[in-house]
Amino acid sequence: MRVLMLSWEYPPLVVGGLGRHVEALARHLAAAGHDVRVVTRGERERPSSETVDGVRLERSAVDPIALDFTTESLLAWSQAKEHGLLRAALPVLRDWQPDVVHAHDWLVAQSAVTLAELTGAPLVATVHATEAGRNQGWLARPLNLAIHSVERWLAQRATAVLTCSTSMHDEVTKLFELDADRVVTVPNGIDADQWRPTPAARRAARARHEGAPLLVWAGRLVHEKGVHDLLAGVRVLRRAHPGLRLVVAGTGVYEKELKALAGRLRIARSVEWLDFVPADELPALFGAADVAVVPSLYEPFGIVALEAAVAGTPLVVAETGGLADLASARIAAASFPAGDVAGLVTAVERVLADPAASRRRAARAARVVARDYTWAAVADAVGQTYRRAVSEASRSGVRGAVPDRSRPR
Repeated sequence: MRVLMLSWEYPPLVVGGLGRHVEALARHLAAAGHDVRVVTRGERERPSSETVDGVRLERSAVDPIALDFTTESLLAWSQAKEHGLLRAALPVLRDWQPDVVHAHDWLVAQSAVTLAELTGAPLVATVHATEAGRNQGWLARPLNLAIHSVERWLAQRATAVLTCSTSMHDEVTKLFELDADRVVTVPNGIDADQWRPTPAARRAARARHEGAPLLVWAGRLVHEKGVHDLLAGVRVLRRAHPGLRLVVAGTGVYEKELKALAGRLRIARSVEWLDFVPADELPALFGAADVAVVPSLYEPFGIVALEAAVAGTPLVVAETGGLADLASARIAAASFPAGDVAGLVTAVERVLADPAASRRRAARAARVVARDYTWAAVADAVGQTYRRAVSEASRSGVRGAVPDRSRPR
């Protein structure tokens, strides 16, 4: 299959988990024999065109427009970037035509729909998260409503919609009023070998981060990640474990508020804020911990949970989104209802109370993840979705995206 993939981030330009997902999927699709071209945002330090691991990358120009990636200018910024993506993609089409166009999230919706219509290729869209989900169902501001409308439009225009968990399948089907058979669940994958720390790296990380027991959290510091609940839980946990430490690896817009909250809870000295931690250093950090906690209020999948599991760390997760699937699969050593601080404390205490049993569960979880969540399996499932989309488009005679059935909301 000839695949034209669009993503607003791609390594080394990484904002969250989306860029790493697209890179791993593209690389494994290419390894399986597909001809993959990825159009993404450019950087001044990188060439506009290059082939990396069998994937042809086309990066958009860095336009000299004074638009910041902020809440106030997000829509203007995204529209400007979409123009850049189209200018990068159009030259590719002079001597190459895709069998399928694959869009990753709403920030590439305009360019993806345009290119699908231009080439006649069916459109496949991966919905990594929804604006309604990120805001716990509230779309109170004009910006929230605008993003939701773009997500809905993209999903309605796509021949097939990919989601990463049972929860996301149900959310997307209901939220965007889609036929259930148009929405396909394919879990995220992981390169397990990259997330197994060596014993020496594990010991060195433990030596750098004092405290027993040691809890670790990693991700973006935004409200829906639930770090405020974890901080509240740490205050309670310290009563039974005076030396307990929490290491927070990540940055984000909520960082200032969270640090202030730690101060108000009188646990500031028990929390170590590491800011951004490179991916190659995270396995050792996870491996050094007694518990990795993922307390998200909303988490479509939770790739960080797989990463911690492969590192051999006992895992405690909130029962939400894709994390609920991991709890059901017994990849998590313990779980709790999302937003329930008392439940979080109980789950962590359960893991700490029997370290040997928790480590045995963690070892089993690492084996399950390495077996069932490989990127090769993910790429195969996505490839099957491409083939079904092409077949459906051929049968229906529809060129490009499906007819627009969306209604103004």
